[in-house]
Amino acid sequence: MFDFTVLLLPGAYASSVAVTLDMLAAATRLAPRLDLPTPRWRVLGVGGVPVALGGGLAAQARALPRTVRDDGAIWVVPGLGLESAGHARERLLQPDAQAAARALRTHAARGGTVAASCSAVFLLQAAGLLAGRRVTTSWWLAARLRELEPGCTVDANRMVCADGPVVTAGAAFAQTDLMLHLLRARFGAPLAKAVSRVLLVDGREAQAPFVVPELLADGDELVARVIERVTQAMPTPPSIAELARGFGMSERTLARHIRARTGQSTGALVQSVRLNRARMLLESSRLSVEQVAEQVGYGDATALWRLMRRVAGVTPRRLRAGLAAERG
Repeated sequence: MFDFTVLLLPGAYASSVAVTLDMLAAATRLAPRLDLPTPRWRVLGVGGVPVALGGGLAAQARALPRTVRDDGAIWVVPGLGLESAGHARERLLQPDAQAAARALRTHAARGGTVAASCSAVFLLQAAGLLAGRRVTTSWWLAARLRELEPGCTVDANRMVCADGPVVTAGAAFAQTDLMLHLLRARFGAPLAKAVSRVLLVDGREAQAPFVVPELLADGDELVARVIERVTQAMPTPPSIAELARGFGMSERTLARHIRARTGQSTGALVQSVRLNRARMLLESSRLSVEQVAEQVGYGDATALWRLMRRVAGVTPRRLRAGLAAERG
């Protein structure tokens, strides 16, 4: 019996795979010192072993067996390394992805827990495991996931979502947050905390501070123009009504288009532009928080504080303090 089964597909993010294996190895070393059971894990490969990862690297693995037996493990799938949201459907139709989806479906049907980050969440969708659940994925893939599985709630602001036996995480390096969550769930907080301290990783609650609005456009001209219009108008961004009139459409039509392309409302897209601008100023300037608030169109710092606290899970001063600590 195992505690974790790591399932690898060709082309997976090498960093996502490496951090999974390194965190499990660290947990194995640290558990005896904490008088905790030692985690047991295995690595399975789909589509040939060793598994060719992104960046020309490879990982040793045992071949996925034709018959999946109940191993009592949490099955973990690191990010698949998709280049864009448009590649998701094509990638999921390939034989190795189909085989992985069948294995995950079988494991879940037997009561097992499945977990994935970034584009690997799409593999859980292909396995039919997301309907009716709250999930997350990389923020720039969220709209595509909503299209493929309208029956689930995609909360792209969350770094990790646990809904019953399905656990999902954000972009590729959210794999660290996912593994801390899984170690905590399986072995308790002390082991997860010890791994976090030894490897100098820390759990984060939100993806919002890392969103780059321009990438949300994903090639869509109208969304790109909306973002550009709001950015150029700082510190007095246009209202939603003004945006709609400027593009010769109703507010409803504009909202429908933006939600279809980004998964966000028009107001949320405007807020993400303002939040990103505020983050950049906090990172790169010596402006006070009050001055930054003025630069992004808020009359006082309280409004910016509330926005960042609600959307990003962090206050302006805490964000700046964290950045200063990172720089040493």
